[in-house]
Amino acid sequence: MKQILIFASFLLALQIARPIEAAAIKVVATTEDLAAIAKEVGGKRVQVESLAKGVQDPHFLEAKPSLILKLSRADLFVQVGLDLEAGWVPSLLVGARNGKIQSGGPGFVDASRGITPLEVPTGPIDRSSGDIHLQGNPHYWLDPMNAKQIARNIGEGLKRIDPGGAGLYDRNIADFSNRLDEAVVRWEEKMKPFAGAKVITYHKSWPYFLKQFGLAAIGYIEPKPGIPPSTLHLKELIELIRRDQVKVIIMEPYFSDQAPKFVAEKTGAKVVVLPPSVSVSTGIEDTFHLFDHLVNTLSEALR
Repeated sequence: MKQILIFASFLLALQIARPIEAAAIKVVATTEDLAAIAKEVGGKRVQVESLAKGVQDPHFLEAKPSLILKLSRADLFVQVGLDLEAGWVPSLLVGARNGKIQSGGPGFVDASRGITPLEVPTGPIDRSSGDIHLQGNPHYWLDPMNAKQIARNIGEGLKRIDPGGAGLYDRNIADFSNRLDEAVVRWEEKMKPFAGAKVITYHKSWPYFLKQFGLAAIGYIEPKPGIPPSTLHLKELIELIRRDQVKVIIMEPYFSDQAPKFVAEKTGAKVVVLPPSVSVSTGIEDTFHLFDHLVNTLSEALR
């Protein structure tokens, strides 16, 4: 009889545990950066997935049925915004047929809300301007201080759909922000010797990072965003690097290294491949790992 009671208690515990586990808030973010911050905010109350991997260019993603399925089951959807995902997110949201995560719904979060964008176009824009973002440069997550606003935005979304977790979400945001403040002091100290250093970047992914750490991009491998470099453009870039004694060419891992290597061979500059995103598959598991890697790699290259 005693064994039966123990077994019955065990079954009851399982029945209680299942609803709790099933009640985890399903969060789907467009990038691993946003997913990592959602995990910081949501803790054990959330189950988080990303649509794009950190090793992929987030401007372009194929709208696969598997991604639509993830969104159809999501309680909360988080996007970078500023038109970064404009080429693929709208069709995924339509396909998902999930009302609560549509724009304006309780489960929709635009992580750019409250962020002051850089490089907002002021003049006339046409197709010859390249891939211009009318609301400003969308790579704002590469300023570590912006991670605090991203966390607040995600927290507001979570509290809308899970008000019972509000206290936990607020505590997690505060803890994340405090740890981030401490880490930024460390990162700034490491980058301080290189204040004012000039660099070349492949794409305009880095203005927020460079501004935060006192560096300056004086040229780009792409003559305009998304436009491949011409021979004339590379010749002008080589002259610029020689004149200003630029040491480093920064590029993302998903771009071709042919042009950067050509320029480096002609000038003696180093090609430094920096990941612009969290990428669990490459060991960069969260915001802190990302900026540790960026700061350590770039400071070493600038010596």
